[in-house]
Amino acid sequence: MKSITKVYEALNWASSCLREENRDENVGELLLCHHLKMNRSQLLASLRDDLNTEVIELFIEDIKKHLNGLPVQYIIGHEEFYGRTFKVNKEVLIPRPETEELVEGVLKRAKTLFGDKEISLVDVGTGSGAIAITLALENSNFDVCTVDIAAESIKVAKENAEHLGAKVEFYEGDLLGPLIERKKKVDIVVSNPPYIPDYEIETLSPVVKDHEPIRALVGGEDGLDFYRRFMDEIPQILKNKGIVAFEVGVGQGQLVADLLTSTFPKAKVEVVNDINGKDRMVFAEIGF
Repeated sequence: MKSITKVYEALNWASSCLREENRDENVGELLLCHHLKMNRSQLLASLRDDLNTEVIELFIEDIKKHLNGLPVQYIIGHEEFYGRTFKVNKEVLIPRPETEELVEGVLKRAKTLFGDKEISLVDVGTGSGAIAITLALENSNFDVCTVDIAAESIKVAKENAEHLGAKVEFYEGDLLGPLIERKKKVDIVVSNPPYIPDYEIETLSPVVKDHEPIRALVGGEDGLDFYRRFMDEIPQILKNKGIVAFEVGVGQGQLVADLLTSTFPKAKVEVVNDINGKDRMVFAEIGF
């Protein structure tokens, strides 16, 4: 490796290494922005600037970590979601752009069906808190609570809520158990549960399967275990009129829609494709 002294040289070196390993070449920009505390525009305006030795060493070390599979979001410690920055670490799933579409779908349906009424909502399996916090901040009529089985995940979500100024209540527990125990009823249930079938885990990118929490990924033999459990628990906590919103794996949309239709025969159930044309969300409007 030839000597690196300038910004553009570091980026060129990183791009070459990343390209050889079929990794996203933008990772170099993300990491250098992180170490230089710059945004992308500032970085591009500084391509001919010199880099100090410490930054170069840290940058090279982080590129190597990513080449070994560590997600760049865990290296820099955050990810963007719905225009906000969320802290992430190995205890939480990295928020995906597709999940922004789930949030958008909830906001739109809540506005249409409930208007400006106060709405109680639970986000199940909250992880980083991205869904719950975003919904709480985007609609001041939402009274939001969350559930997660892992105390480590809740710690991250609480930090994100505090940093972003969102009022969210947190419960530690399994699925809707904490609400059932408290006899708490809600208007909306939203969840991006684990939905990857057991047999698919080994086919995932090492960046995902070796570093993101498996508890947030695996959904049983066919990936539908959590949705089946929801069908037993949601009727116990949903008000007479309510919305259920799920993110699903590709090819699972109609299967999850059928589960909801069996549980709520009079519901309006809709499978919605994401921006890439893949079935990614299922919404049920119940009692309207």
